[in-house]
Amino acid sequence: MTQQAPTPTPAQIRRWRKYLADEIAEGAVYRELASNRHGEERAVLLGLAAAETRHEQHWRSLLGEHATKKTRPSMRRTMLRFLARHFGSVFVLALAQRAEGNSPYAGDTDASRRMAADELVHEEVVRGLATRGRNRLSGNFRAAVFGANDGLVSNLALVMGIGATGVATSMVLFAGVAGLLAGALSMAAGEYVSVRSQRELLDASKPTQITLAAAPDLDLDANELVLVYKARGMSDADAAHRAAERMGIYSCDCNPSMSLQPELKETAEAEEHEEIGSAMGAASSSFCFFASGAIIPILPFIFGMGGTPAILLSALLVGVALLATGGVVGLLSGASPTKRGLRQLAIGLGAAAVTYALGLLFGGSVA
Repeated sequence: MTQQAPTPTPAQIRRWRKYLADEIAEGAVYRELASNRHGEERAVLLGLAAAETRHEQHWRSLLGEHATKKTRPSMRRTMLRFLARHFGSVFVLALAQRAEGNSPYAGDTDASRRMAADELVHEEVVRGLATRGRNRLSGNFRAAVFGANDGLVSNLALVMGIGATGVATSMVLFAGVAGLLAGALSMAAGEYVSVRSQRELLDASKPTQITLAAAPDLDLDANELVLVYKARGMSDADAAHRAAERMGIYSCDCNPSMSLQPELKETAEAEEHEEIGSAMGAASSSFCFFASGAIIPILPFIFGMGGTPAILLSALLVGVALLATGGVVGLLSGASPTKRGLRQLAIGLGAAAVTYALGLLFGGSVA
């Protein structure tokens, strides 16, 4: 005789409905993301959606007739679906990674062990997809965030320090504009020199074609070309193969993977330089990023405000910007955006508070 399953409690029904709604929403998120992807990424996302459908069926079978009543998914899943539908960016994957990592199934006996294991694996799958996106924008994103933060913090500290001395509003505005230009130009110059120097180092390290001209006249019994390739890190066998090929000897029984492929080599070198970028491009980007942050602290003074109200509004505007940039960094890194935002806020306002205190000190002593 088949034993009848126990009647679920109202608390279980509510919890299962919530799980079901979340699984439906997560599956929809992955399908939305897959619609904007191609190839391997699309296949992976559709695989995740299929797994969420299996989990959905588990809760439907437990709920039985109670599954017909719809329940709203959690706010996080609702927001994820909205972002996936309208943006489909790495931010969505970063949020999905956190959602998968916070699955309650491990501590819920109503969820199977297989489902709990699935969620752990899903977190790693989404982490891998999110890492691809992070790698694609890491360089530009890093420059944007750090440039803007430098502008926010340094110019707020300057404005608050000067403003605390009690000087005229025009002097505070002049100091803020000067700080914006000085900082932006300094950042631009530093990026230009850095990128230009890196490109020059790569050019200096790139092998020349002198071996092509010297190869015909070299002694076969004392082949100096072998030393050239060994100096570049090749093994004895690979160096001998490359040297023999340079000298026109193609019967060498060495590693065939070391055969010359000039077109591939040129492509790799071009990609290497492309990853570094141009010096002028890096300089102009750094200038704009710093200036975009540095202009925020002086906005109240630009629009005619002065004194303590202008300083307070300046600190408020910068605080909001720091929370936003910190939250974005937290999202992309898979960490808590709230914690990262508050950390960024504490650091920025802490630095500004120090200069404000110094301004009060020196302003009082001058008076």
